[in-house]
Amino acid sequence: MALVAEFKEFIARGNVIDLAVGVIIGAAFSKIVTSLVEQVVMPPIGLLLGGVDFSDLRWVLRGEDAATEAVEEVAIQYGAFLNTVIQFLIVAFVIFLMVKVINRLKRAEAAAPPAPHAPTPTEVLLAEIRDELKARPRV
Repeated sequence: MALVAEFKEFIARGNVIDLAVGVIIGAAFSKIVTSLVEQVVMPPIGLLLGGVDFSDLRWVLRGEDAATEAVEEVAIQYGAFLNTVIQFLIVAFVIFLMVKVINRLKRAEAAAPPAPHAPTPTEVLLAEIRDELKARPRV
């Protein structure tokens, strides 16, 4: 039973839950980046390079034998690798921008002067006594 309790304590930690949320959001973000690269970024680049589709670029090491289906094509698919590198660069740039904004917000928060603290109950009482003494007529 101690193992189960220890496991529950481990899972309930904030770090584990934060990590799980980060992984799930990262997976969803990966799909967005893949779509951005393959459907938005790469077509114009391919057009500029003469209509080249990067995902189809490869070096064929051994061609496919049409007569016998037993021999499959062996190729280095460097176009898919280029797509992956571009995806990484986009993700890295977006994360850089997010960290930059967060750091700017933290610096602005740190530079802001602290709010004046509220007077303590003793200070309030002393101010009331002072005001009362000022209001009394002098003899």
